[in-house]
Amino acid sequence: EDQPRSVFPTVIGKPKYGNIMPDVKEYSREWYIGEEAVELKGLMNLHFPIEHGVVDDWPSMERIWHYTFFTDLRVDPSEHPILLTEAPLNPRLNREKIAEIMFETFNVPALYVATQAVLSLYASGRTTGCVLDIGDGVSHIVPISPPLGPPSGPNSIMKST
Repeated sequence: EDQPRSVFPTVIGKPKYGNIMPDVKEYSREWYIGEEAVELKGLMNLHFPIEHGVVDDWPSMERIWHYTFFTDLRVDPSEHPILLTEAPLNPRLNREKIAEIMFETFNVPALYVATQAVLSLYASGRTTGCVLDIGDGVSHIVPISPPLGPPSGPNSIMKST
């Protein structure tokens, strides 16, 4: 495929007032994810499980992954290898938590967690370069040179906005 099959914001919404309309099936769920949560923001408490490029709410992130696999993409994750991206300064414990959830909860057959900057550079057909990644809440400047890939030290600059 030349483009993503699905794109939605990493946001989860929980109804502010509980189930005040039990007869209206459309508004009777415990959680709303992505665009649906944003569209109902007046009725929702919105939460963003990724802060400054790093997951800080694992139960919400797991719900979003569940929604992604089973509702949005309609695939069985146990039948597909998974490629996930991470920020350059993502803590090792987060990577381990990602692996734990993917293997133990979703039973994926294979998992690769790659740095976003490296994949961006590879997508442009290069293996060496400097990647500027400006995202929501965080920006990174990452110098990359083979064969080591992204730096492991303070050569990556993070700026929160």
